[in-house]
Amino acid sequence: MRQAGIVAAAGVYALDHHVERLADDHARAKRLALGLAGAGLAVDPDRVETNFVQVDVSPLSHAEATALLEEQGVGLSATIHPGILRAVTHLGIGDDDVDAALEAIPRALRTRVGV
Repeated sequence: MRQAGIVAAAGVYALDHHVERLADDHARAKRLALGLAGAGLAVDPDRVETNFVQVDVSPLSHAEATALLEEQGVGLSATIHPGILRAVTHLGIGDDDVDAALEAIPRALRTRVGV
């Protein structure tokens, strides 16, 4: 872990300056999960306890799904699990961003993952 100090510094800064607003990130992630599940995507809102939302995009690969999402202006991260992408809410994501994602993600994936 050659860069552990850099990662630790970011964590310390967050603890010193942003703990009270973490609940906002968690609420936005839950709202995103509920909305995506409601749109027919394979998302389990009950598993969303923090600011991470996992979206099952199979049968697409990570590369195929992220390319479709990028066309709609959405960036999700690959995970170590095939066919699972991760959305993360954070300080730079507001309610309007969640609303936009709730429109763009199903639109991007609708014909490819059975939505």
